[in-house]
Amino acid sequence: MARMTAAAPRSVVLASASPARLNLLRQAGLAPHVIVSGFDEDTLSADTPSELALALAEAKAGVVAALDEAAGALVIGCDSVLELDGEALGKPADAEEATARWKSMRGRAGVLRTGHCVVDTASGRRVSATASTTVRFGEPTDAEVAAYVASGEPLHVAGAFTLDGLSAPFIDGIDGDHGNVIGISLPLLRSLLGELGVSITDLWA
Repeated sequence: MARMTAAAPRSVVLASASPARLNLLRQAGLAPHVIVSGFDEDTLSADTPSELALALAEAKAGVVAALDEAAGALVIGCDSVLELDGEALGKPADAEEATARWKSMRGRAGVLRTGHCVVDTASGRRVSATASTTVRFGEPTDAEVAAYVASGEPLHVAGAFTLDGLSAPFIDGIDGDHGNVIGISLPLLRSLLGELGVSITDLWA
């Protein structure tokens, strides 16, 4: 009698250069290939920060899903912005902007919006949604802000902060999914995959 062998998991592609997103997916048992979309974020606008994050995620996933090397794969696109005073704040342009940003965020709360889009290139179906997490900022001193900006970290992350880096001591707490702040909401990803008829456990490497 022939022995049954388990089918290989579907190929997963992460349409993002974010090492934090890649690490979260790997920790959740997935083994995604990374294909950076190269999409120009400045070409998109939206009425709200939530809609902007979603539109950017959809655009990035769409660009990568159309590539030959993504054929047959599940393509995951994400993009994050920090909503503060109704504005969408992405990566600061320079150290001066990062410093001003932190001084304006001290002692306040913002909402981290991360758009998620999953494209099943085998079927052509696409699902998307935005996850939101409230972030309560502490009150770092001017010297601490200067040291943090000098590290260079805030220039590479949406909102000029991250939970899994040097700014962690300056975050008093969050309300919602911590993974969403780092870059991807795994519970939302599971839900979106479910809409496509895919169980996340079937993607475990």
